[in-house]
Formats: sequence, structure tokens, C-alpha cells
Amino acid sequence: QVQLQESGGGSVQSGGSLKLSCAASGFTYSKYCMVWFRQAPGKERDGVAGINTGSGRTYYYDSVKDRFTVSQDNNNNMVYLQMNNLKPEDSGMYYCAAAAGFCYSGSWRREDAYTYWGQGTQVTVSS
Repeated sequence: QVQLQESGGGSVQSGGSLKLSCAASGFTYSKYCMVWFRQAPGKERDGVAGINTGSGRTYYYDSVKDRFTVSQDNNNNMVYLQMNNLKPEDSGMYYCAAAAGFCYSGSWRREDAYTYWGQGTQVTVSS
């Protein structure tokens, strides 16, 4: 059974940095699409960054490009999200999600594309 566990959230001031971690276990396939989703209060959950674990190809939502970096450590089944120059609008619950296979450019940000989800970690950015 696949399990995902996020960590690393917290409260920072605008311009600060945080690094989120997602520990994965129970993977049975060799390749997964791993995506970080963000959900602000009262809003839908949207993908902000993703990675194909097989190829290492990464995907970013426009608003986080050049500020966020998604990476992986395949040896330890970890996916990370380095977030720099954080803004108040980056606040929300961050979830790690996974789907067997590849990320697709047209659908990687869609919540319904993912089978496995973590419990989330809260990020709060104050101005």
C-alpha cells in the first residue's frame, strides 16, 4: 500500500524559504508522477510543481517558476519542494500526491489524476 508523508511546513515571513519533504513507501511500480498540490482556505487544490520519477522531468505552475524547485532522491523514495522568495499567496496546505506512470503536460495539475495522497503540511507566509 502506497503511503505518502509530508513534512517541513511552517510559518515564515514574505521573502523567506521553506523546504518540504515527501516520504513515500509501498511503491510497486518503477515510475511515478509525483506532484505537490496547494490548497488555500476556501479554494480548490491545485498542482504547483511535479516530477516524473523515471526521467526527472519537472513541471511548474507559472506563479512559482523561478521560486520553487522540485527534486527527488530515488534511493530513499523522497520528493522535495524547495520554496524560495515566499509570498503570502503561497500560504496553504501543501499535499504530496502520486500516480503510477508519467506526468502529462495537459493534466499534471488536476487533482483527479492522482491516486495517492499525503495528509498535508501547512505553510503560512506573512507579509
